[in-house]
Amino acid sequence: MATPSIAQSRSLKLAHSLVPVLKAISDEYRLGILLTLSEGSRTVIELTDQLGIAQPLVSHHLKALREVGLITVTPEGRSNRYSICCDAVNEPIQLLSSLASASPRD
Repeated sequence: MATPSIAQSRSLKLAHSLVPVLKAISDEYRLGILLTLSEGSRTVIELTDQLGIAQPLVSHHLKALREVGLITVTPEGRSNRYSICCDAVNEPIQLLSSLASASPRD
């Protein structure tokens, strides 16, 4: 088996880091939550009201988004306030954008 080039190795490492993020946002509820949080931070109750989905489902999806670092949580009294983590979202978007503008090299 051939030894991977440095570029291939870098590409695979990058792909490995992107897969969890892309999987997380491939769900329509998670993407809806991210889009809502892009407008400003929200509590679970606010997300439930705004998105029209049950609280346990919102909490489940928030956990998945937290696990991949796409959102942050700040305790606020007896509840938590969730915010989008711009750095975690920005990198995958920039990488995907570079794919869209890339021209094949022969």
